[in-house]
Amino acid sequence: MTDSAPRLAIRIYFDGGHLGPGKIELLEHIGRERSIAAAARAMQMSYKRAWELVDTMNHMFNEPVVITQPGRNTAGSTDVTPFGRRVVALYRAMERRAGTATDTALAELNSAARSMSRPTRRSPPRSAKKTA
Repeated sequence: MTDSAPRLAIRIYFDGGHLGPGKIELLEHIGRERSIAAAARAMQMSYKRAWELVDTMNHMFNEPVVITQPGRNTAGSTDVTPFGRRVVALYRAMERRAGTATDTALAELNSAARSMSRPTRRSPPRSAKKTA
């Protein structure tokens, strides 16, 4: 058995895209760092990828989740909007509720799961023809 317990991840699909743990984490980093570039570095992600994710989220909803002020080196030039903070709060609340609701099932699945820390023994494939 591995050291980490199984975890539940939620991905919400909308007509304009999806929202999952990675985008929520990005919003949290942007909220702390007040910078897309710093958030990207914290997540070991390229700035371009982080910007694309922010743009996707901003177009996914009727309101933006992140606002930016043009210009480099402007202190506090990027921020998560109040709506963006609400999106994060709603998502995290859903995670907590779903986790509580599925604890027993996750524990049962975990006890039935094969450990990936030790190699599994596999039989060699059977040949259709026998050779002499």
